[in-house]
Amino acid sequence: MDTIINILASAMNLYSWALIIYILMSWFPDARETTVGRFLTKISEPYLEPFRRFVPPIGMFDISPIVALIVLRLAESGLYQLKIWL
Repeated sequence: MDTIINILASAMNLYSWALIIYILMSWFPDARETTVGRFLTKISEPYLEPFRRFVPPIGMFDISPIVALIVLRLAESGLYQLKIWL
């Protein structure tokens, strides 16, 4: 069971970094049009879309990716807590 939890936690950590890179790419023109940008869009948007529906932008800033990252990190912490209990 520890191995499965470790694999899931590592995958969540890797996905968190992919989201951070995807978010930072929005600061650079045409960065999302590259091969890496299209790949990150394909894996990030399905997760970010529900948060964009429920978290309104503040002015011109979209804070839904921050909320999505917090939720992902909380889920990762929950996995580690589960590992302690098992």
